[in-house]
Amino acid sequence: MAGYLKRYYYRRTMIPRVLLILFLAVSQIPVSADLKRDAVQAIERGVKFFPSTSIEGGYGWFVTPDLSQRWGEGILDDRTVEVQPPGTPTVGMTLMRAFDVTEYTTAFRLAKATAAAVISGQNDLGGWGHVIAFDLPKPKVVSFDDDQTQTAMSFLMAYEQKFADDAVWAAVEKGLNLMTGSQLNNGGWPHRYPKQNNYHDYATFNDEGINDCIRLMIEADNYYTNSQLRSSLSRVARFLMVSQLPPPQSGWAQQYNEHLQPAWARSFEPPSVCPQVTLNNLNSLMDLAVHLDNRDYLEPIHDSLRWLDEVQLPNGLWARFIEIGTGDALYYDLGRIRVNSPEELSEERRLGYGYQTDLSDKLDQVRKRFASLWNSGKDLDPLEDRDPAERLAELEAEVTAIIAAQDKKGGWITKDDKYKKRIPGQPWNGEWEVQDRISSKVFVDNINTLADYIELAEELQTWKGLRGKRGE
Repeated sequence: MAGYLKRYYYRRTMIPRVLLILFLAVSQIPVSADLKRDAVQAIERGVKFFPSTSIEGGYGWFVTPDLSQRWGEGILDDRTVEVQPPGTPTVGMTLMRAFDVTEYTTAFRLAKATAAAVISGQNDLGGWGHVIAFDLPKPKVVSFDDDQTQTAMSFLMAYEQKFADDAVWAAVEKGLNLMTGSQLNNGGWPHRYPKQNNYHDYATFNDEGINDCIRLMIEADNYYTNSQLRSSLSRVARFLMVSQLPPPQSGWAQQYNEHLQPAWARSFEPPSVCPQVTLNNLNSLMDLAVHLDNRDYLEPIHDSLRWLDEVQLPNGLWARFIEIGTGDALYYDLGRIRVNSPEELSEERRLGYGYQTDLSDKLDQVRKRFASLWNSGKDLDPLEDRDPAERLAELEAEVTAIIAAQDKKGGWITKDDKYKKRIPGQPWNGEWEVQDRISSKVFVDNINTLADYIELAEELQTWKGLRGKRGE
């Protein structure tokens, strides 16, 4: 996909600017200069410490404080890092955020090293597996599972937009060629690429595979000018429209075969209608409706919301799988053994897979967003209508706790962390281990919360300054 016309701008994906808040109310909200200073210093200490857990600029999910044990989705050796969030690309995005709000040059230098680590894991096809093993050959398969290739591309694109790096751009272009080349004839994306001659070839919504591809392609279409990007988005939008099952079960399956039929994946993942997948797809339809300016993509949402209300279980949760036709909840164990309830599942499946989920909050958010788009054409931001004083107070409490939890070296150590004991090559046997660990997710969450606070504090201080000038 040669010939992109690059637009050099960097879209910040942080909290929105508070430009439409009532001027006098905002300008009177007190901001603690001391806490803001402490938040900046906490980011700098955290950024300085966290690379001590790195391998050649890459990161896993967890590591012990003495660096003797590492984990991602499984156990990692000392030459392997994770791609899947909250692994290497997610940490890279967080380092960029830290640089944005503090201008701490160490954060930029580390983000550059992380970009190099991500590029080193890109295979000949242009994508990634779930890990980067520095001393092993690159995989010959691309994974779209669990936001792996997608998040690697999102990080590299954001980095290239911010810093205009030629090596990063070459990797981005290679990855975008993959994205358009791997898209299925029906408009979806497979679980893995190239063809595996099994369920990995199916168009896969499970774990937001296609949804993350949509997010990535929307980001790319915002960054670059190329008709193939918009064409790709139009094709996947059509796939969402035609793959919705008919009323009264107006939802989506986790995966579809080449005949557009709901299909088996693993032995415990039956062809069925899936509430969680349906909610994800409703958000993707709204994203596409906004980005492609096409109201038609909103029309399937009415029936889906009605169906989601109808299939809520008596316990207030939603089953992961709903049988096509009967509307009954489906529970399958390993070996494709059907049981009648979660209690009858093996311990490994019952504790290791989400057969029932509380979707109430997410459903409420989708319903509000849809109502706004359908009735007024206005997309909602979850923070847009928050009272700034309430948001500031909430962040102040979180920031104070984050700073207090940071140790003298700048790290955040999760004490007595409880996790599943893994034996390579064997299913989990129900045993747990407990020890102190350093978590990439904790680092990412804490840095982003500190950055949220700094940005909001600076916004409010700007309004105060404007009010002062008006009073002169």
